[in-house]
Amino acid sequence: MLDAAVAADSHVTLHYRLALADGTSLVSTFGGKPATFQLGQGQLAEPFERCLAGMAPGARGSFELSADQAFGPRHEHLVMRAPLADIPPGVSTLPGEVLELQSPQGHPLSARIVSRDADSVVLDFNHPLAGRALVFEAEVLGIL
Repeated sequence: MLDAAVAADSHVTLHYRLALADGTSLVSTFGGKPATFQLGQGQLAEPFERCLAGMAPGARGSFELSADQAFGPRHEHLVMRAPLADIPPGVSTLPGEVLELQSPQGHPLSARIVSRDADSVVLDFNHPLAGRALVFEAEVLGIL
């Protein structure tokens, strides 16, 4: 039986657009191939899953999310300097590159390289959209 509305564990096909609050589009499937996500599995960021809750097939919505509602505030303590010697050999250390690392507990971490000098790199562990207000638009095409 098909669900009448999006629930926490729904398999959803939709068109979506993510933009900055100023209207700058970051990604959009409108005008292209729709996306399909299994909610509750980490395939779609949780703030966007919350926006979809209760929507029925054919519904379209636009949701303005403050930084706190989206990816949270930016934390300066998550920007730190690391010695180049701590970066594995062969890994690019150019500013803008993203390093995939592991915490001491074995959890995956991502850090963007902010800058580099002869001996070290500055790493930013904040989510790239932390501190940014966002607009999430969605049109639910189907729910399995």
